[in-house]
This record gives sequence, structure tokens and C-alpha cells, in this order.
Amino acid sequence: MNVEFEIIGKPQGKARARTGKGRTYTPEQTVLYENLVKMEYLRQCDGFRFKEDVPLRMEIDAIFEPLKDTPKKTRALMLSDRILPLKKPDVDNIAKVIADSLNGVAYKDDSQIASMLVNKYYGEQAAVNVRISNVIPCDMIGDEP
Repeated sequence: MNVEFEIIGKPQGKARARTGKGRTYTPEQTVLYENLVKMEYLRQCDGFRFKEDVPLRMEIDAIFEPLKDTPKKTRALMLSDRILPLKKPDVDNIAKVIADSLNGVAYKDDSQIASMLVNKYYGEQAAVNVRISNVIPCDMIGDEP
């Protein structure tokens, strides 16, 4: 089984937990983005949930818009993937916020993710595209080797 969904808007990474007033908490910006990821997954994938204990592959494409004042030549190179984004958020933080957001929604726990690929590109519209699939074909799950 494969599912795909898109989160429109600037890619965000998982911010580090903060400590204050004697407690540790997740920054509000991260909580809001995690909720957006969940909502878009549920809306676009009809609430599909992968079976427990099945290894999953996740592919994430984080798409950034070039700045408005980027020269036309440079912009063309960016949009043809000849120049790639070398800016925050880091790919590991993008992966973390997406994978954590889908705990208990798309799968039981993100420990099921056995393979992950994260790419950063430039595009006309900022977005994050996510694909999740079984590492093992569905017809082989539960079969004896």
C-alpha cells in the first residue's frame, strides 16, 4: 500500500523542546505544524492506517520558493534543480516533524519507518510532499519466507 499527501506552505522542521517554569514543552510553532500535517494526512489519505509491525518507507520532498528578488537566471537554475536549497530547516528536522506528527495516525509509531529519503528542492510553490509505503509488498506480509 502507498499513500501520498501534500502540505502547502513553507517546510518546517521540528524545533527543540524548550524548558520554562519548571517544565519541558514543545514550542507552539511546532505543535501547530504537527497538527497541520495530521489534518492534511487524514484529509488526503482518508485516515488510512498502516498495519502495526510492518516496516515502512517514507519519502519527503521539501519544496522552497526562491526569494522574490532572485535574479531570473539564478531563479531558472533553482527551478531546474541545478541549484538546491542550502538553508534551514535541516533535512533531519523536516523528517522528524513529519514522522512524529503521524504517530498514532498513519502508523502506530515512527519506529516502523525502516527507510527514509528526504530531499530539498526549489519550486514555484512552497510545500512538503510525503509518500509512505510498505517496504515489503502487501501480498508478502505474513507469509512464511
